Amino acid sequence: MIGKIRDYLQRRNINPLVGLGYLGLVALFAWTLAQFYIPGKGFTYFIAFGSNQEVARLSKVRKLDYYLERASDGYDAQYYVQIAMDPSLQNKQLPSAVDSLPYRARRILFPAAAYCFGWGNPAWILQVYALQNALCWFLLAAILLHWFPPRSWNNFFRWAGVLLSFGVCVSLRNALVDGPSLLLIALGIFLAEKNRPGWSTAVLAVGGLGKETNLLGAASLLPGLADGRRAWGLAVLRGLLVAAPLVLWLRYLSVNVGPAMDTGARNFDLPFVAYAHKWSQVLAELPEMTWPNFGALWGLLMLVSLTVQFLFILLRPQWSRAWWRVGLSFALLMAVLGDAVWEGYPGAASRVLLPMQLAFNILVPVGRGWTLVLVLGNLTLLSAPAALQSPPGGGYLLKGPSALLSAPNSRSVRVELSPEWYGLESSGANYWVWSPGTAAVTVYNPHHAPLLIRLRFSLSASSDRTVWVRVNGAEAWRVAVSEDKTVSAILSRLVLAPGNNRIEFATDLPPRTRPPDARQLTFCLHNLRFDLQELQTAPAPKGN
Repeated sequence: MIGKIRDYLQRRNINPLVGLGYLGLVALFAWTLAQFYIPGKGFTYFIAFGSNQEVARLSKVRKLDYYLERASDGYDAQYYVQIAMDPSLQNKQLPSAVDSLPYRARRILFPAAAYCFGWGNPAWILQVYALQNALCWFLLAAILLHWFPPRSWNNFFRWAGVLLSFGVCVSLRNALVDGPSLLLIALGIFLAEKNRPGWSTAVLAVGGLGKETNLLGAASLLPGLADGRRAWGLAVLRGLLVAAPLVLWLRYLSVNVGPAMDTGARNFDLPFVAYAHKWSQVLAELPEMTWPNFGALWGLLMLVSLTVQFLFILLRPQWSRAWWRVGLSFALLMAVLGDAVWEGYPGAASRVLLPMQLAFNILVPVGRGWTLVLVLGNLTLLSAPAALQSPPGGGYLLKGPSALLSAPNSRSVRVELSPEWYGLESSGANYWVWSPGTAAVTVYNPHHAPLLIRLRFSLSASSDRTVWVRVNGAEAWRVAVSEDKTVSAILSRLVLAPGNNRIEFATDLPPRTRPPDARQLTFCLHNLRFDLQELQTAPAPKGN
């Protein structure tokens, strides 16, 4: 058996150690992916539902159990997954549930795929949509072996540079369309290089329904500059076929939901205007960078990488290579991207321009003289751990014997922070939530008897104030806290009645801001922990 494996590796010219590196990276990714699973909520952390949008959300979605980011507007996937609940767009709640339905619905491919693979079941659709990026990551890892076979560490770096780029990682983290779009473009060019122009045209045409900029992948179908009119005429025909599905879908949108030609607010600008704004912003904020917020550094790495990729493609024209033509298309797109694509840290440009990065990694020559160029073009590798931080948890730890965590009726103890709290923050093993005022924690006791618990936490405040804790309306603890001091508490043998129990944190003074944080803040709850102690037994009856 070992001999057969050795023969196979030799025939394929595969370096065994490099091959182990490839397998190790795939295993590491699978392990990282598993950390995003939340019991009862699946992988919905990827979708980034924001509590501020909860009222407008589709009723069929609100009935599901999903991870909700408190005091947040959420992110784009929360709109696409609602479209996935009805890709025909006939649901009358969609216009109010989706921030810009004509704009979002143009990218119908991945919502429709989630609907089909979820068999129309809302709970399944939710999980399928959340995991589409992960599946596409594995498929992309496989197809990239065509250009980066496991024969050298140089190939490994190029392969990993794409798969762990900030653009791919953020697409996964927020269930966006960019990672799957890169897979479709790569598949289309793979088929073109295999002399399958018909299949390549079909894949690129389908890709246009995933994202409009995917149509730039059709540059791979262009003939040589010296080819005759017939070749160019055929290329024009294929280009029309690539665009046809999107054109037909836009027509459907215009009839059913309204004009679909919105390009998105501030998505485009004059050449390099927004790019220059981004450089100015990053350089101004780098000196003020603090732990653990490295946003300005991630922005700098992105700008350096994209600049190196852009310059390489422009300065080394290779029209005969399909990937150069596609890379050039996205390099020209980079020049006219607007502030909305560059702003934030590090910004959406890193994922919008993913095809340019893949083209760069394929086209950079092998050799020591090109090592620095290759490294600079893949600097966003360094930000992958930050982009793929697993869910910080629900803002609490729940510990206790299994007999107390779950009741005989199969129901379990549940803890939920009220919507008043701001989003969970963390650094290492520490986690905390700020509140703008009185806020609560609800604990569900599934047992028929009262449950005794130990409550542990620490408190800090935005200013000197008094904070008290009430359990089901009865005061259990009170303390004076100050801006520069953290107070810890251990409250033992608190009684939780069967059913829901409200643990309320209240204060006597209004909130205030703490620049540069613009939020209204009162107190901060650190490292909240519940230890289940025992069930309270009924007192013995008194004798006569």
